[in-house]
Amino acid sequence: MGSVGSTLNSTTTLEQVEGILEPTPGAILRRRIFGHRGFMLGAIVLVLILAMALLAPVLAPHDPYDQQLSRRLINPIWHADGTWTYPLGTDSMGRGYFSRLMYGARISLLIGISAMLISGIIGSTIGILAGYFGGKVDMVISFLITVRLAMPVVLVALAVVALIGGSLQVVIFVLGLLIWDRFAVVMRSSTQQLRSLDYINAAKAAGCSTLRILLTEILPNILNNLIVVATLEMARAIILEAALSFLGLGVQPPLPSWGLMISEGREYMLFSPWIITIPGVALFMLVLSINLLGDGIRDITAPESRG
Repeated sequence: MGSVGSTLNSTTTLEQVEGILEPTPGAILRRRIFGHRGFMLGAIVLVLILAMALLAPVLAPHDPYDQQLSRRLINPIWHADGTWTYPLGTDSMGRGYFSRLMYGARISLLIGISAMLISGIIGSTIGILAGYFGGKVDMVISFLITVRLAMPVVLVALAVVALIGGSLQVVIFVLGLLIWDRFAVVMRSSTQQLRSLDYINAAKAAGCSTLRILLTEILPNILNNLIVVATLEMARAIILEAALSFLGLGVQPPLPSWGLMISEGREYMLFSPWIITIPGVALFMLVLSINLLGDGIRDITAPESRG
């Protein structure tokens, strides 16, 4: 009896030790997050740019709209005649480039987030409806997606902005109404994979309404796909805004859009190449960080899908 009791005690103790040593889901998630270099790099760069944008009124050394031709095209600090008063120099109108770069981050992030939200609401809604109901609903929405994919985004955006006039609000709504197709395609496919599963049929048998099934059963299980698409479309909106602003049909002066800064500096790129390189590098870093973040979220939330 004593030996049996000691065996049971030792077995129980071993199970307890194994339970303690086994990593929790939270620990596994943290390990995946901190072990993913692309995700961490993208998150750090994006947080720095976001902090720069939010703290621009506090950190900006000069008024980004203050013009003075007597100080135009001052070189940045890495040039021999550079000055710490204007660490990134000044543009052709004598405005501090560092201050305009910080305020430009606010414009890019505002347009990217706003356009992504508008397109995400439109595309996710019709994609989920098409995937869940199928039939004629899916046929109509698939036709709308096909029509949208046949329309070149840049050309349509150029035409609409040229007719209405370029402004911050117009750019946001035009881009939001033009880049919803990827949301619709991904949400439709994801919903089609879920609608015939047992827990969806159980919810129907329990008398749950269609709206409740879509919001509490379908949406939470496709949320990781939605987040990944949202990051990609946010980067896409920022690139499109920069292209429109570069062509003079996006954000209008004197707003410090990075695309507009590149456009304003192209006349001086042979003599002062930094005036076009600085906003170009900033735009590249922002888009790269968002893409790395989205790719990292996909790997972390669905690692089995990666080879």
